Amino acid sequence: MPIRKILKKQLGELLIERNIITQQQLDNALVIQRERGGLIGEILVELGYAKEEDIAQALTAQYGFPYLPLSNYDVNPEIANIIPARVAKQYLLVPIDKIGTNVTIAMSNPLNIQAVEDVETITGCNVQTFVSTSSDIKKAIVKYYK
Repeated sequence: MPIRKILKKQLGELLIERNIITQQQLDNALVIQRERGGLIGEILVELGYAKEEDIAQALTAQYGFPYLPLSNYDVNPEIANIIPARVAKQYLLVPIDKIGTNVTIAMSNPLNIQAVEDVETITGCNVQTFVSTSSDIKKAIVKYYK
């Protein structure tokens, strides 16, 4: 999948370039991330530095990942079973569809190549990624992984 070659910029750099956050705000968020873990995008939202939509739009605009508002979308429960709940929660992603050897996932940080590779390993499928907000994905995880 050639897209992996172009994913050089981190989410924080992208948000700075788009004037959504400052370097100082990113540095503050990175300190918090080092202390307690978590996704940088979520920490930026939690600190009030960015909105979830800002993050999703930045990823969509920069890398061409399609945006999928999960609140309007129903996932077949059988599809949810192809990715274990712990993996979905760890990487904040949900499977959307599977056709042949292709699985479509929605995630809040499609730049997380480790997550995509893990999903490929677990499912034995090629992964197509959509962007969604963290809160939409968390709601979907609660809904599909009861």
